[in-house]
Amino acid sequence: MREGDALTGSSESYDVVIVGGAIVGSSVAYALKAELGFEGRVAVVERDPTYARSATTLSAASIRQQFSTPENIRLSRASLAMIRNVKAVFGPEADIGFHEGGYLILASPEGLPVLEANHRVQRAESADIALLDPEGLAARFPWISTEGLAGGAFGVTGEGWFDAHSLLGLLRKAAREAGAVYLTGSVAGIDREGGRVVGVRLADGHRLACGALVNAAGPAAGDLAALAGVALPVEPRKRCVFVVHCRERLGPMPLVVDPSGVYVRPEGEFHICGVSPEEDARAAADDFEVDYPLFEEVVWPALATRVPAFEACKLIRAWAGHYDYNTLDQNAVIGAHPEVGNLYFANGFSGHGLQQAPAAGRALAELLTAGRFVSLDLSIFGYERIAAGRPVRELNVI
Repeated sequence: MREGDALTGSSESYDVVIVGGAIVGSSVAYALKAELGFEGRVAVVERDPTYARSATTLSAASIRQQFSTPENIRLSRASLAMIRNVKAVFGPEADIGFHEGGYLILASPEGLPVLEANHRVQRAESADIALLDPEGLAARFPWISTEGLAGGAFGVTGEGWFDAHSLLGLLRKAAREAGAVYLTGSVAGIDREGGRVVGVRLADGHRLACGALVNAAGPAAGDLAALAGVALPVEPRKRCVFVVHCRERLGPMPLVVDPSGVYVRPEGEFHICGVSPEEDARAAADDFEVDYPLFEEVVWPALATRVPAFEACKLIRAWAGHYDYNTLDQNAVIGAHPEVGNLYFANGFSGHGLQQAPAAGRALAELLTAGRFVSLDLSIFGYERIAAGRPVRELNVI
């Protein structure tokens, strides 16, 4: 069966079925087949092989180490190794346009203690983050207004942005070449026998028997888990990305995050910008309408205040996408269900899934094949905390 074919015919059996073929699902498939040499049959089920509305391809495609949770820093640092070395990993023609421009996270006087505490965690993890006072900010970034700022944290190395489409394409191609099968279909049901998942039923009536099921369904992960009778607090959050042109040349610019939550970074001759959605702003799965008043009323005023040159910027275009928001603690859920032992999660990254997918995929593949985490201990992100309602708070959610 060719990738993109609709699923028809009799039931098939796979050792691992991965639901969701975007960056997380493809990272799991790649790690299983290409990195670990798993000999079992692996199927990746994706409902939209164009990825036109994927959270992966509609994201701002950035990577950072500025987190408050050590395991998040380790995930991003491990993924950075692949992002920096795509030619060595995927071949000399591979290119994802990685620009190591850094993040600059700004803090008000009220937010400075949190920024400083986060910086201590980051430095303990060997992240190359510089803590700057207002004078240091003004000297390094003369285009910025330091009014109302008490400081900022700048990722000197190991942070930046890249082409999400290209990275996804490389992972998918390598996973397929190593033996993973990509199938087009929508999951309509999950069959359980006691404490095990035994099969996945698709909307066209086709059934895939499975030895293990991986939930990598992105913003739809909560709905997919419910089909197995499992509660997973992951739901869509809409994020609008605006492309603007600034008349004034600003010189080198990192991805800047204002204390208001508004962010901006260069994108070729333009800049992209936006703001984190409200915590309770659940989006409909089919809502891809751009919220243009958000730009006029929230994003642009904050940009013009922080970077005065943006007072004269022009809106070029915009798009809307979703990310998989974990309502418990805005952290990923990675690992097996404690009672349905062959149901695995790679969900709820809450805006940082793209940058952490290569390392998270490897970790989950190790769990599937070795029965334990090998490269990174990610047990802090296990489902057990979900069942207990015990959040692991990440303070740097962007």
